[in-house]
Amino acid sequence: MTTSTIGFPRIGPNREMKKALESYWKQQLSLDDLLNVNNQTEKAAWQLQTKAGIAKVGLDGTLYDQVLDWIFALGLAPARFSKLSGYDLYFAMARGAEGAVALDMSKFFDTNYHYMVPEFDQSTQPKPDFQSYLDKVKRGQEIIGKDAAVPIIIGPNTLVGLAKKDGIKSTELIKRLLPAYSQILSELKSLGVTEVQIHEPILTIADAASLESDFKTTFAEFEKSGLFINLVTYYDDIGAAYPWTVKLPVQAISLDFLGVPGSAVASKTMDLVKQHGFPKEKRLGAGVVDGRSVWSDGNVPAALVASLGKQGIENICVQSSVSLQHLPYDKELEKSVKASIANRLSFATQKLAEIVKAAKDAPTLKDDQIKAGLPDVGNPLSSIDKGMFSRSAKFADRITQQIKTHAFPTSSIGSFPQTPAIRRARLAHKKGQLSDADYEKEVNEYMTYAIKEQERIGVDVLVHGEPERSDMVEYFGQRMEGFVFTEYGWVQSYGSRYVRPPIIHGDITRPSPMTVKEFKFAQSLTQKPVKGMLTGPVTILNWSFPRKDITRQAQAFQLALAIRQEVADLEKAGCRVIQVDEPALREGLPLKQDRWGSYLEWAVNSFRLSTAVAAPHTQIVTHLCYSDFQDILKAIDDLDADVLTIENSRSGNEMIVALAKYGYQKDVGPGVYDVHSPVVPSVEFMVEKLQSYMDSKILNSKSEHIWVNPDCGLKTRDWKEVIPSLENMVKAASQMRSQVSASA
Repeated sequence: MTTSTIGFPRIGPNREMKKALESYWKQQLSLDDLLNVNNQTEKAAWQLQTKAGIAKVGLDGTLYDQVLDWIFALGLAPARFSKLSGYDLYFAMARGAEGAVALDMSKFFDTNYHYMVPEFDQSTQPKPDFQSYLDKVKRGQEIIGKDAAVPIIIGPNTLVGLAKKDGIKSTELIKRLLPAYSQILSELKSLGVTEVQIHEPILTIADAASLESDFKTTFAEFEKSGLFINLVTYYDDIGAAYPWTVKLPVQAISLDFLGVPGSAVASKTMDLVKQHGFPKEKRLGAGVVDGRSVWSDGNVPAALVASLGKQGIENICVQSSVSLQHLPYDKELEKSVKASIANRLSFATQKLAEIVKAAKDAPTLKDDQIKAGLPDVGNPLSSIDKGMFSRSAKFADRITQQIKTHAFPTSSIGSFPQTPAIRRARLAHKKGQLSDADYEKEVNEYMTYAIKEQERIGVDVLVHGEPERSDMVEYFGQRMEGFVFTEYGWVQSYGSRYVRPPIIHGDITRPSPMTVKEFKFAQSLTQKPVKGMLTGPVTILNWSFPRKDITRQAQAFQLALAIRQEVADLEKAGCRVIQVDEPALREGLPLKQDRWGSYLEWAVNSFRLSTAVAAPHTQIVTHLCYSDFQDILKAIDDLDADVLTIENSRSGNEMIVALAKYGYQKDVGPGVYDVHSPVVPSVEFMVEKLQSYMDSKILNSKSEHIWVNPDCGLKTRDWKEVIPSLENMVKAASQMRSQVSASA
């Protein structure tokens, strides 16, 4: 029995990497200083894991994203970045540069982590440079020793499976990549590496069984390296791929035994092991400590490991179900969480102790303490009247009663820059250093500026800018019963974007209105409509750490009833446009398509339960971003939102084309520029975008139903970027209006 980690938070206990990255981008920190912060952050994490008793430590760590790391190391940058090199190239792929749009960004499997999407075509040929990666491995060996330091490699099947591929098949791409992978394995062996983890979570997708030939080719090549190879999978069971995966020529296979907390369909890994057995000559990586949940696992991990032992499996490595990067760093940093709740919590640092404890306790358990299955999950839903899930009028009737717009109406997605001043005011208010009245004054001054600037620019439907919100989920959770909040519970979403997910610990209710005061003030400043801005129940759930004792569906419906009350109160306050964002709709999908049905049913019903209370004259908007939604278009249509705004600028109009082909009939607002890039888009660029939407024949090119908006919220940008970008956006919409009018 041994122990291992397959990933750990890369951000530092006090967000050291965020601060360093953002200082570097502002030219306040040198590249050498940035790399030093990164090295020190990695060192602290590796030492922490070793000190906790972990025998094999995965050498995790990244400047921005682990997929981007391998695009960079393998020399797979698209041609538009050809004039750049080194870390200028690395960060340009992540954030964009003048004349070079950033790589697309998408959700990593079914998590809230975003990865940079590789782009491959017939011209793709790797030009590897592994020096920085090898330097990292050497540092790991020096810090924790060669036996403990285990390099992590994203496998070629997963890298190719996550990529955009234009005119080239996966098998051909993998064939081209294998020599570079063989090279890095050879160089690792020359460093005295005793074990390497090759991460292939692509094995958990629905059609993984079809990847058998590519996997056999891949690992037959890797076998030649002579290294001890641990094939690591996570996020779900590997289903029909299990029988041939366990026969691959590797020395260890790591499997996720837990799946998604609160899911209606539990992981089937234990069933697969029982049915097909596990090779005695291989080590089984037992992912039994929950890397997705902040709740302590108690005796469940030890019981699952003991059950494996009862099946005759002796060579076991206890580890987390998924990388611990999805959890906050350390519970001990929290001083304000009630003891009754804190005692049940377990963050990444505490999960290390759970891994070690499970390995120690499993051999000592008695038969009556061993349980092969997971604990039962309750579903305490009270009956909800079916009428509460439907609007009182059909879309065709509603739209005639809603706000009147001209061709190419303009708006934005919600948030405006979180300035240092508003952040300081919010923090001072939280600490009791700023009175309620003075804080409200700061917020109102911000909203006044935001409204007046939008009016000056000529935006049609305005937003208040959300100065009172630190995070689109945390803000609402803080105003509902059933949530607990942390001070240091940060989790990386992408790059320097960290979120602090709320923790659901009890039944959810809304004691009082959450957004009405800010809406009323903002609306009092203008005759133009101001949006009410809400986060949807599925996104709040998927971006929180849920309970494990009741189903996710039950928690989503509780949230939906709370949001429903807010929609009703906004409408009573005179709000004519209410946006309920669901960017996390798709990421909750099970990885196996045959399990989608039940999830989509309750997810769509949760949104409808939230919004169906709105009168026909109230326009309901929703926003989706940074996922591939083309395969759930019916579910998106079933949301019954009046306006659908979507991330699009990095995606090559794929979603627009798919919606047009589907025959989508409600209003759409495809993003015309990338909010994650500091580049101010030109009028010409956005006119070209808008023309491409018309050319797609979406909504039969009815321009009054095609909204013009940025890709996403603007909280991470500066006003000096936002204002000229919105000015150019409005000019582009006006120019397109003139063109459409002239051709009519």
